[in-house]
Amino acid sequence: MNKQTAQNKTILIAEDEPDLLQVLVDKFTLEGFNVLGAVNGEEGLRIALEKHPDLILLDLIMPVMDGLTMLKKLREDEWGKQVEVIILTNLSDAPIVAQAVEQKSFDFLVKSDWKLADVVKRVREKLGINDPSTKF
Repeated sequence: MNKQTAQNKTILIAEDEPDLLQVLVDKFTLEGFNVLGAVNGEEGLRIALEKHPDLILLDLIMPVMDGLTMLKKLREDEWGKQVEVIILTNLSDAPIVAQAVEQKSFDFLVKSDWKLADVVKRVREKLGINDPSTKF
């Protein structure tokens, strides 16, 4: 089963909405991932640089340090230049999307447009983990 593969992967979720953070942490834990959580960009940046997760799910609107600032600072680090980042946000305006793309985010998901299963699928795709439901 692919959960062994997922168990080798660590995801950092930087999200300031407690309920959404908990839902994401619970879902990815159930999927077999090691999950780290952060409630603002400053905490997210510190955890990312200390723990080196395989992928970061990053909200843009957060207190203390916003997600775009966190992403820019992350990209200044040698390890941080390469880490995969998927933006999760309520924002969908073109300038913000363009800034996220400039910082080499892998994907940009507007919160109102996605389902939890879609986020898991994107993470699995980016990390090269097959979706167990497609094995039948």
